[in-house]
Amino acid sequence: MEITVRPARTQDVKVIRSMVQPLATDRVLLDKDKVAYFEAIQEFLMAENADGEIVGFGALHVMWEDLAEVRTLATLDAFQGRGVGGVVLNALLDKAEDLGVQHVFCLTFETSFFQRHGFEVMNDQSVLDPAVFNQLLLSTDEGVAEFLDLARVKPNTLGNTRMIVDLAKRPDRN
Repeated sequence: MEITVRPARTQDVKVIRSMVQPLATDRVLLDKDKVAYFEAIQEFLMAENADGEIVGFGALHVMWEDLAEVRTLATLDAFQGRGVGGVVLNALLDKAEDLGVQHVFCLTFETSFFQRHGFEVMNDQSVLDPAVFNQLLLSTDEGVAEFLDLARVKPNTLGNTRMIVDLAKRPDRN
């Protein structure tokens, strides 16, 4: 199956929301207000099949010089298990590398999927220099709070697993 990945456009927000809402109802993803998707549209990559249908998407949110988060990674139900999520995730990790990011984390229930792409369960913030940790404490972003395992977001909003990958140790993508 041929999948093309492209940067998201503002017109894609409607599709993103329509795919996220059932997953949010099932407590797999967090839903956001429409304005939040517009504000973050430059973070999203969209996956299209050969017919131009959007079959998946994901976002990369940079938090610090060498830290980013994969957010809102989703695939249409009809395309689950067909490699779409992997194509989008690899494109997001490539984007992270292009930006100079070394570590990418995620909050997920799909631990085996992310493990296949080099992610490991994260038990602490040992990847962070203490000065960076202190700077990140100033962020109002809930994803940063989840990453830092701050008490104000505990218990974990959805009960998912924090995972991280060191892009320098990223498995071969061929």
